[in-house]
Amino acid sequence: MSTDNSSKINQLLASVPAGAVLQSSWLVEQGYSLDLQKRYRHSNWLKSIGNGAMVRTKDLVDYEGGLYALQHQSAMSIHIGGRTALSQLGLLHYLELNQSRVTLFGGKNESLPTWFKNWNWAVKIEYYRTAFLPPDEGLTTIKINALSLKISNAPRAILECLYLAPQKQELMECYEIMEGLNNFHPLQLQSLLEKCTSVKVKRLFLYLAEKAGHEWFNKLDLNKIDLGSGKRSIVKDGVYIKKYLITVPKELEKNDSPKI
Repeated sequence: MSTDNSSKINQLLASVPAGAVLQSSWLVEQGYSLDLQKRYRHSNWLKSIGNGAMVRTKDLVDYEGGLYALQHQSAMSIHIGGRTALSQLGLLHYLELNQSRVTLFGGKNESLPTWFKNWNWAVKIEYYRTAFLPPDEGLTTIKINALSLKISNAPRAILECLYLAPQKQELMECYEIMEGLNNFHPLQLQSLLEKCTSVKVKRLFLYLAEKAGHEWFNKLDLNKIDLGSGKRSIVKDGVYIKKYLITVPKELEKNDSPKI
């Protein structure tokens, strides 16, 4: 390989954090032709992890490295959300040392690339395409190893958990999580709730928040939050909560916290 090409690959590797996936299309945009990428693979600088995606040959790449590529190279809104985001933020009741499942959320029209879906990340990726919240609100940036990644902040993450409830996320666990969320900023939360398009999510959130007795709940302007009309049966054979027109699990309403 020529000195120029060696210098070029060194510049590339110095500009991208360790553990990040390199998408071929993005590399072309940066001036690294398909032919040059092929030479880098033959010279053992890079190795393929699927059609259109590569990593440094010696890198151990986790799903975060793939997510980094989607966020920073493809400008996708796909992010760590729900329970996984709460775990990353240290807000679960116990520390998950070994995550076996990872929850990702993205826009309604955003699909995971084939290379991301087919690669073995050693965790189960659960990806949900939704539009019930704005794609650019309620996110924060954290560093995982050397990678800066956008994830849901706590208010958005609990709303995402409730979006998945009760089929994909247990409501009792949602309530246990809610009990520990003492430090929400009412104005930030108000904005998310007003823009949320899921009536089920909003009703469940307000029910659980009031049940948990949080001070910030009393600072919300419920008149500005559209709770729709008609009843919502969240579970069968549950308890009907008249105030929020929802049916919730009996074990949840039997909880010792103050009743609605």
